[in-house]
Amino acid sequence: MLVMIDYGVGNVQSVTNAFRHIGSDITVSCEPAVIAKADGLILPGVGASGYAMEKVAPIADVIRQQALAGTPLLGICVGYQLLFDETHEMGTHQCLGLIGGKVIPIPTDMGLTIPHMGWNYVTFGKGMGLFDRLGDGKHFAFANSFYAQVDDPDAKVATTEYGITMAGAVEKGSIYGTQFHPEKSAHDGLRVLKNFVSICRQRRTC
Repeated sequence: MLVMIDYGVGNVQSVTNAFRHIGSDITVSCEPAVIAKADGLILPGVGASGYAMEKVAPIADVIRQQALAGTPLLGICVGYQLLFDETHEMGTHQCLGLIGGKVIPIPTDMGLTIPHMGWNYVTFGKGMGLFDRLGDGKHFAFANSFYAQVDDPDAKVATTEYGITMAGAVEKGSIYGTQFHPEKSAHDGLRVLKNFVSICRQRRTC
């Protein structure tokens, strides 16, 4: 059973629809008991990560416990940003602390359009399971004003260029995240979701 964590922030319906489109059975819930029984977890989100962390706080411990126990967890956009140690959006907030790093604003003094919106090429890090069968890189749909500065030596990172080099996706053990929106990224985005489903199935059968 895959569980879409509905904590009141974000693009729950569009991500749920994308998983169902690829034939995945998915439950939408924010109940700790349901989260604890999941074969895989999806943490979506749009908007400000500081506000999102306030909303997810009541269930943060069970999400953290399941991820550290090996349940695959996929964070998308703001949900991805919540995987890190802290965010500096709307003040400084401690996040889930599953991947070392912090969420900071894209620089505004470089003539860049903020927020960063549109399709950007993502170069995959070596051995990243989310990008199986996708070659060395693909274009995906982004919508972000902040980005994650990854400083975890155990994390695999995919990068994208937008005036600066930003992390477009990250993997660490059973923890996965994409700054981009796979559910809005056409065929290649659906392949990312299919790969995550396969990761969850492999864990369940081990």
